[in-house]
Amino acid sequence: MRPHDMGVLFEECAERGSRTLVHLDRPFDIAPGVTTYDLPGLAELVRAAAGWLAAAGVRRGERVVILKDNHWDYDLLACAAIRLGAVPALLSGQLPPESVEVLLKRLDPAVLVTTGRHLATGDLPALARRTLTLDHGPAGVLTLDDVRGHPAPAPCRRADDEPLVINHTSGTTGLPKLVTHSTATIIGRLARLESIRWPVLGTRRSDTVASASSFAHGRTFCWTASVLCLAPQRILILSGEQDQALLAAHPPTTLEALPSWFVRHQGLAREPDNPFRRVRLYVSTYDAMHPPTVRAYLHASARKRPLWMQGWGQTETGPLTFRFLTRKALARRDDPEPTTRNLGRPLPGRTRLRVVDPRTFAPLPPGRTGLVLARTRARCLDYVGEPDRFAAKDTDGWWNTGDLGQRTRTGAILFLDREVDQTPELSCVRTEDLLEERLPEVLEAVVLGVRGQPPIPVLVTANGTLSELAWRRAIRDLPAMAGPVPLTWAEVPRTGTGKVRRQELLERLLGRAERHGSGRWT
Repeated sequence: MRPHDMGVLFEECAERGSRTLVHLDRPFDIAPGVTTYDLPGLAELVRAAAGWLAAAGVRRGERVVILKDNHWDYDLLACAAIRLGAVPALLSGQLPPESVEVLLKRLDPAVLVTTGRHLATGDLPALARRTLTLDHGPAGVLTLDDVRGHPAPAPCRRADDEPLVINHTSGTTGLPKLVTHSTATIIGRLARLESIRWPVLGTRRSDTVASASSFAHGRTFCWTASVLCLAPQRILILSGEQDQALLAAHPPTTLEALPSWFVRHQGLAREPDNPFRRVRLYVSTYDAMHPPTVRAYLHASARKRPLWMQGWGQTETGPLTFRFLTRKALARRDDPEPTTRNLGRPLPGRTRLRVVDPRTFAPLPPGRTGLVLARTRARCLDYVGEPDRFAAKDTDGWWNTGDLGQRTRTGAILFLDREVDQTPELSCVRTEDLLEERLPEVLEAVVLGVRGQPPIPVLVTANGTLSELAWRRAIRDLPAMAGPVPLTWAEVPRTGTGKVRRQELLERLLGRAERHGSGRWT
């Protein structure tokens, strides 16, 4: 089965006799008390949610904003809205209240679906025509008790090139962008390719598939479409509540997780009876992974040849390249160019990449650093409320990723930095790789470029301390940097996908955030 109409995806998979069981680390916010579902049960939940939204007044073509705590029921609610012909817009519950307010104004939703926690942060009901709370809220907003029992209307179909779903970018440099995708772009060009049962990489019927993601983002929406069609034996949803207990009860065979999730759970990989012992395939997206973390998980697996698939892309484009890593590829700790920065080659027949001069946009030869541009038919339709910003990133059909890199002589892309994060002294990402290799106690290294002074190394450790001797040894052959800033994980501002908000971190440390990069293409 290949996905197409997300409004009836769960029903179609149930009707085909899928025996997949879905295990949750905590109950859905839309259905308290249940942590295990089969496909018919999930299909019924989507139909029920479509009835709730219809009772709340949602009509074809209107926008439905979903703002709540992180869980997979984001996608169930999105599919319910799509069934009605509406366009769901998924906003991470970890967005700052001021960002939520701006994005809601741009979206002008017919209905806001949220929770009491978010309603307590401001006058959000004033920014939507109607508000539906999943638990409790102030007087004047709808609750689930007001809309339960309303029958779901018949599915409403839409053209493949019409808006289907709106997700936002991570927002590492400020206010996230609202990205609109159609069925043709996110399902036809991305999810359908992923729903093929590829050798080695494809999901098998015997698999236990685990996902630890930010479920408001476009990557998970695409994953939902493909994984349900491939019908594994089990799906584990790790929302961050009781994920270790669920992993122990059902050790996965494939695991896709946020880079920040891999970093925070790396200690589990060292345990003798670790929950990753059955994993044959790891998948990472969203952000750069550093070699020590990848190496730890590959060695945690008891499989003979476990594989790590690293995807590079953007919310606007979907994946642009894949890189496959093995134990052997990461065996050399003294590699001057850590292999995780080699992003691999463009997807054959689907993606084209070029590296250009940031000033003239003239193509550059292999080995020269420049902006990476992409051409793909999976590119999004627009940015909601920011048409000029969207147009500025297009150059004759080539999409400006805002990333700096080099093309190797084999055609692969070597990633260096985001343009906005660059610093003339060094590659921040390469330096972070080397620091994490040389300082095992460091959970995460973040090198911040700032005008007028050397780059600032922020080093995340378990207790927020770092040995001065170990630091001096680690930087013996590196370009000059400012003194290290040790912090704990909780002291670092992050996006909903776990990425570091570098601009906000700079402002906290210095009271300003004057960078070398222009930020024109963020």
